[in-house]
Amino acid sequence: MTQYVIIAKRNIWRGRKNHARSRIKENISRKEKGTFMSKVRRVYVEKKPAFAVKAKELQAEIKSYLGISSVTGVRELIRYDIENISEETYKKALVTVFSEPPVDTVFEETFELGNAKTFSVEYLPGHFDQRADSAQQCVKLLDEDEDALIKSATTYVVKGDLTDEQLEAVKEYCINPVDSREAAADKPETLVMDFDCLLYTSPSPRD
Repeated sequence: MTQYVIIAKRNIWRGRKNHARSRIKENISRKEKGTFMSKVRRVYVEKKPAFAVKAKELQAEIKSYLGISSVTGVRELIRYDIENISEETYKKALVTVFSEPPVDTVFEETFELGNAKTFSVEYLPGHFDQRADSAQQCVKLLDEDEDALIKSATTYVVKGDLTDEQLEAVKEYCINPVDSREAAADKPETLVMDFDCLLYTSPSPRD
């Protein structure tokens, strides 16, 4: 039974890889022809204070597990980088795909940081990003002609008087090196190359 499961997993992985390769070739071709919308948009989505349960739990854990009592607040935002999407579909997706207006606050491109420290966490190349994949499928439901590229990351904002060593301790606590890494703060010029590299770094599933 285990052998059939392994074979099935490998076939699913190969199918996803071939589909992704086809999409990348198409996007590169469209970009060369000038029909690819290459502007990368960045969106941050944060739970409103009454619903920010995970952020409050993380603050408590930093104080209790790491012993950093100087932390006065923690924010957690989901970061989306989006490319190859029309303005009309993007506006619709802001309040239907990327956020739920009753419970979320949306920031486009940037947000007020103040004196707080921040860092973002993303999946390592080759690891499946369920959030980004789901967002792409939902955008497709809004308009079947859209073929958006989406990457996601989690952005943490830590308030308080922290030393560099304490911030590094918080990062180590939030980042699982098995499947994640600290993400670059700068917005990329395009997401096409990221997806292209992903094809050649994705490991084949094992038993």
